[in-house]
Amino acid sequence: MSNLKQLPIQLQKLGLERFEQLYPQQSDESEVVRLLALSDFAWRSLESQPDLKDWLLCKDEIQNRHVTSPFDGLELTNIDEAKCNQILRKYREKYWLKVAYLDLCCANPIADSINYISQLADMLINSANQWAHAQVAKVNGEPLDEQNYSMPLMVLGMGKLGGKELNYSSDIDLIFAYPRSTKTQGGRRSLEAQVFYTKVAQKLIAALNQVTGDGQVFRVDMRLRPFGESGPLVMSFNAIEDYYQEQGRDWERYAMLKGRLIGTPNKYWDEFIKLLKPFVYRRYIDFSVIESLRKMKLMIAQEVRRKGLTNNIKLGAGGIREVEFIVQALQMVRGGREANLQTQSLLKALNELSLSQVIDEQEALELKSNYLYLRKVEQYLQIFDDQQTQTLPDDELNQQRLNLLLEQENFSATLSTIEKVMKQVNSEFSLVIGEETVPLDTCEGAFISAWDHGDVSFLKDEREEWQTPLNDFKLRLSKVNIGNRGREILDKLMPVLLNQLNDFNASAAAFTMVCQILNKIISRTAYLELLYENQGALKQLVLLCCHSKWIGEHISRYPILLDELIDPAVLYKPTPLSAYKDEIRQYFLRIEHDDLELQMESLRQFKQTHQLRIAAADATGVIDVMKVSDHLTALAEAIVDQSVNIAWHNTVRRFGMPPGTDDEHKGFAVIAYGKTGGFEVGYDSDLDLVFVHNHDGSSQTNGDKPIDSRQFYLKLAQRLMHLFNTRTASGILYELDTRLRPEGASGLLAINLESFNHYQQTQAWTWEHQALVRARLILGQDELVERFAQIRKEILCQPRDADILKADVIKMREKMREHLAKGNTQQFDLKQDVGGMADIEFITQYLVLKHANEFENLTVYSDNVRILSDAAKLGCISKEQKQQLIQAYIDYRSRYHVLSLDQQGRLVLREQFEQDIINITQIWNSVFELG
Repeated sequence: MSNLKQLPIQLQKLGLERFEQLYPQQSDESEVVRLLALSDFAWRSLESQPDLKDWLLCKDEIQNRHVTSPFDGLELTNIDEAKCNQILRKYREKYWLKVAYLDLCCANPIADSINYISQLADMLINSANQWAHAQVAKVNGEPLDEQNYSMPLMVLGMGKLGGKELNYSSDIDLIFAYPRSTKTQGGRRSLEAQVFYTKVAQKLIAALNQVTGDGQVFRVDMRLRPFGESGPLVMSFNAIEDYYQEQGRDWERYAMLKGRLIGTPNKYWDEFIKLLKPFVYRRYIDFSVIESLRKMKLMIAQEVRRKGLTNNIKLGAGGIREVEFIVQALQMVRGGREANLQTQSLLKALNELSLSQVIDEQEALELKSNYLYLRKVEQYLQIFDDQQTQTLPDDELNQQRLNLLLEQENFSATLSTIEKVMKQVNSEFSLVIGEETVPLDTCEGAFISAWDHGDVSFLKDEREEWQTPLNDFKLRLSKVNIGNRGREILDKLMPVLLNQLNDFNASAAAFTMVCQILNKIISRTAYLELLYENQGALKQLVLLCCHSKWIGEHISRYPILLDELIDPAVLYKPTPLSAYKDEIRQYFLRIEHDDLELQMESLRQFKQTHQLRIAAADATGVIDVMKVSDHLTALAEAIVDQSVNIAWHNTVRRFGMPPGTDDEHKGFAVIAYGKTGGFEVGYDSDLDLVFVHNHDGSSQTNGDKPIDSRQFYLKLAQRLMHLFNTRTASGILYELDTRLRPEGASGLLAINLESFNHYQQTQAWTWEHQALVRARLILGQDELVERFAQIRKEILCQPRDADILKADVIKMREKMREHLAKGNTQQFDLKQDVGGMADIEFITQYLVLKHANEFENLTVYSDNVRILSDAAKLGCISKEQKQQLIQAYIDYRSRYHVLSLDQQGRLVLREQFEQDIINITQIWNSVFELG
């Protein structure tokens, strides 16, 4: 009787009276008396179905969370409407009574209770859907897809139902969709799909929403559907996609965040989810939602005041709604880039936000605890009488009930505890969402006037050079429709931007570059929001545009990179050289193996993000030119590695694996030539790659569609080419050049390594052996690495006729200069003119091919600087020549790098490099014994 003794006298008396009225000949059972005392709904339910008492007291049942269908064992077509209504309502009454017993008598954790109610609700909704479909199809036949399968009505649960966090007495928000527009087949009359599914939807709603003598299952709210109450009850996938792409609003994105399909998964689920995802989750970090959510919250607060709502634990300051706003806002801001945040569950999302360090761990724990506490209070309030209320009671009976359940001595203590919890929530809400505020930056009036009037003469400092880019931007703006919200944000942003440009003493070119970026994002308000909400990001944008035109162009081409400007600590700190491969693998762990489109986009985004970090560190002097190339090379290698993994998975899925291979031992290798082979990748470099393998054509793959191994590796190489060269929304990955493979463009795309060796030994031209000097194997299992190193050494160490070698090298150099050099008497082409970088590269290659037969150590490295160092040690050139060659090479590359960052080509004034040009020309003549 312990449960009974805990009850205040008034509640104890009520519970006993009700028990005796229901079970006059039975002895008191304290749990049931407590239940009857604390819930008027439980009293009505047991009055309706008194036999449920013994079912409730069965321990096995109380611990059971398995959900069964209310129509188990029944033929749906034989159940008329009246019978359907009765079955669904009795089922609802029975299990909601069980939840009341769990919460009021067993202190069940609230997270379990709301999840259990959501599972029960799913079963009721899905059962009603199946029944309604069967009833309509009985007369009208079925809408069938291309494979003659019946297409079900798709039911999207929204709000707390979608999050599996349903209230005890909640109404349910639903949206209906169907896959294809087609006529029904097999019935007495044929209907268009729209008519058929509308009939199903109407029957489903009535089965749940209609009030009968047995009550009501759920109040069904359809107002969240496209076009709201004026919209059609059901829409096809195509119509829904068009609506959200063209007319979807921020509040609909917020609502759709909780959207979850209900029922048994079918083949259309993935299609429907993919259709909605781009609308809900933007691919960039999306700060546009913050302002929208502030306005939504403001409207709710106004509604609360208008209706005079007090003591409301859902809508009041610090209520349940504010926790939802905090979590869902951060999901919408970051969910497009962080797939782990793409969940309908508030608690799961909160945990992921903590793991991602978006929310401090302790704050997340407090938010979770406060949320569950308020949900528990809400649950109790609704169980009292199965009413949808979030208002604290003003009658003594329900106040006593709440005091007891919350273990408080009186209602003042209850209020005090709840107020403390809500105050903590509201404090966190203000930090994340804030309120509708004055502009973030009260710029000096001069900058506001300069923007408003389009006249730089308002500025204190002399800024005449800004007038042209400002005029051009204003002119461009007059021709673009950016909407009221876009105009509002731009008018706040531009004075702040002018202020930043002024602080950095920006040139007209830098101003123009920033305007070029704004032109690219002008119709995408979210990006303008990002820069305005994060003025640190705006500052980094101005700083980098002042330093580098390449960075400005890069950001304007891929505005998603604006996200990277938010955290300077990350922006100016490139990934350690040894960590790129591990980081890209971690990056791809969250991406489904079979989602090739997302994988291709993710490869490009990974490259662009890391290139920006390298360029930012480069432009601001954090790392030197040699380190820049090391980083760009390591990045390219990591992307090649991941791309091979993707291509391998796709090819294996179709054809199986060649014998003796697995995911770690693919029998496949990638040889890098040129800048990639020589650790000199630049920002816009293409990749010179050759693909080799270690299988012959007689072996077969082990898949359902086996092919010979040589064909397998050709298809693997073709898939790689597709991954790299296909132009997506984020451009191409790298320009992949495979013309250095045996027999060039007419040769096989992937070749057996021994065939590669045979070609190099018997057919290769001198220039191909020159290219091999700068070649290295960047991906492949150990035996392939060792074999390639052996082949390369053997080829480079071959004895050669010195005169023929010299003539071939000189001829090739002159041919290149003739076609590629762009210099003149005043301007010097850093790469192709006499005395330029190409001369140094040819000298290096010539030294290796001439002397490696005698000094095999010359074949150890593939980069020019270390080869030249070894050549000097071995006496192939003098120490002074080595120093002059390396110094000139570094001078040229450093300037070339700076010019690349500012997109100024490779021409410089000859006088700036006069001594280097003289030195290299003299060394060329000396090495080749000319004149």
